[in-house]
Amino acid sequence: MRIAISTDGDFVSEHFGRCPSFTVVDIEDDRVTSTMVLENPGHQPGAIPQFLHQKGVECIVAGGMGMRARGYFDEAGIQAILGVSGKINNVIKELQNGTLQGGESLCKPGAGKGYGLDKAVCDDPHEKNDKCNH
Repeated sequence: MRIAISTDGDFVSEHFGRCPSFTVVDIEDDRVTSTMVLENPGHQPGAIPQFLHQKGVECIVAGGMGMRARGYFDEAGIQAILGVSGKINNVIKELQNGTLQGGESLCKPGAGKGYGLDKAVCDDPHEKNDKCNH
């Protein structure tokens, strides 16, 4: 199975779309058969799921993502495991062992470091003054 992990340095990025890169790991029979790092192609609606689908990715691991992004991944046939944090190497070991636990998305709309499409205004209608708290 080919798995992409949203990556910021040595850690899982909180927001998949604004991570600097993706660590892509192939795991077969509980063994890592290959690892590569792909630069984020830019945070445009639907672009990253399509990009990762073209690279053969079957699963995305991230701290979080919005509902619209989850829909794009569903359309591309890519499973999303959210709520993941920690060092990339530890996450890979958990993937190998089948023990990786997902959870609730860790990011809020508009979060991230600004890779790809920069956002000065938050999309979340619940945020006061349309400013993101990041």
